[in-house]
Amino acid sequence: MVGAEMLNWSDLIPRDGRPATGGRVPAALLEAVLKPTDSVLVAGPHTLELLKQVVGATASVDALVRSAPDAEEIAALIQGRVYCGALDRFSPDDTYDVIVALDGLHRLVGPDTPVLTWADALAALQARLAPGGRLLLAAENSFGIERLIQPNLATVPGDQAWPRDLFGSVEPPAGLKAVHAAVGTSATTYAVYPDLADPSVALTETDTPLAGVTIGRAVASRYAGPMMTDPYRLMQDAIAAGLGTELAPGWYFVIGAAEVPAVLPGDAVPTGSGILLEEYLLDALRVDDQAAIRRTVPGYVSWLLAQDAQTASIASADNVIVDGTSYQVFGEGEPVAGRGEALVISQLARFVRRSLEAGSRQSWTAGESTRGLTALFASMAGITLTEALWASVAPGNKQPQPAGSAEQVATIARLTKELSEAATQAIYFERQLSSIRRSRAYRIGVAVMNPAKVVVRRARRRVRRVRRRVGR
Repeated sequence: MVGAEMLNWSDLIPRDGRPATGGRVPAALLEAVLKPTDSVLVAGPHTLELLKQVVGATASVDALVRSAPDAEEIAALIQGRVYCGALDRFSPDDTYDVIVALDGLHRLVGPDTPVLTWADALAALQARLAPGGRLLLAAENSFGIERLIQPNLATVPGDQAWPRDLFGSVEPPAGLKAVHAAVGTSATTYAVYPDLADPSVALTETDTPLAGVTIGRAVASRYAGPMMTDPYRLMQDAIAAGLGTELAPGWYFVIGAAEVPAVLPGDAVPTGSGILLEEYLLDALRVDDQAAIRRTVPGYVSWLLAQDAQTASIASADNVIVDGTSYQVFGEGEPVAGRGEALVISQLARFVRRSLEAGSRQSWTAGESTRGLTALFASMAGITLTEALWASVAPGNKQPQPAGSAEQVATIARLTKELSEAATQAIYFERQLSSIRRSRAYRIGVAVMNPAKVVVRRARRRVRRVRRRVGR
């Protein structure tokens, strides 16, 4: 017990708060950095699985946690020393080859620590590093992508959000530049998605279209449900603007390690050239490039029909990379039903639904229904969408709704504009028709044709009378 212990509290299994850091991504980072001869200090709450990994990969392990129940549980797991209390009371003279703080610094203090800034906490950990030591640090972004997805989301503070001194908050500085200035620009920085508690992907380079696919999926899976804006589309726009790292929910900083992987194993991250087929088609829809769409859809369908059943079932437009005329599946994907033409219809219908949910512009007046647009795309590949075929893969015709409020507004604005343009064209044609009817040529034609019409009608009546008489 070093002081400021929390006796009736647990960060490993919190009743009302964020769970301890764990998962595949931090495990991959530990595997890349730790050496068998290392002495390690694990600072802050990390899952018991991560602690077991550190124990099995290094020479000695100590731990620092603020929770007394957690300290007792950890002491039964590791052979080293377990310090229970706040970081500002932690005063041993030992130094370590590696300090692991992948939960951040905010849970290294308790309510009895009135004044300790983030920079002071970082300096305290760095002081425990041996010469040439390595620090694995996490920092939460105060303005991450979640602030844009649902900026007015009301959250009730949990038990762990006790009041703190204004100058003693152990929260990282706002923005990546400020954090970089504190940890040093030589540190390797990972953008962590979708959050620090259980991340699914961490990358050193985020601003590539293919990396954006994985990041977008991770964010969309975490923020499902009605939102201010579509999380997947918003993430794609952020990546395109070069803000993938700045808007990450959190970061990992690796200080002192010579070589670390660019991507921490988690969700699949595509490599190489090319673009996601869905993004390619959506870009073509935005600029009304029908030639590109009519050229790409038949090629995709032909490739899809040539694949085995398992590959074809996950080869959706949002899971296939197109590079010229070549196609490649890169992730596990979400299987769809059907075989042959039925599977093609399922995959095309999935793209149509996702484009409507994203509020994307459509290049055709097919009523913007899922079935109508799917039939249009299928016809480009020579497939006729029959009633039986549609019923076999897509029972019901429920119209997809835009995923977010922003997409709903954009869809309404786009449809309003298209309706206004159609009304303007109708008024123009009516005026043209009225002008034609008032013209001399039209009046002469009517005058000439009217007598002829009268003669034709009289002749038809006389013929009918003659036929009736002959019939008698």
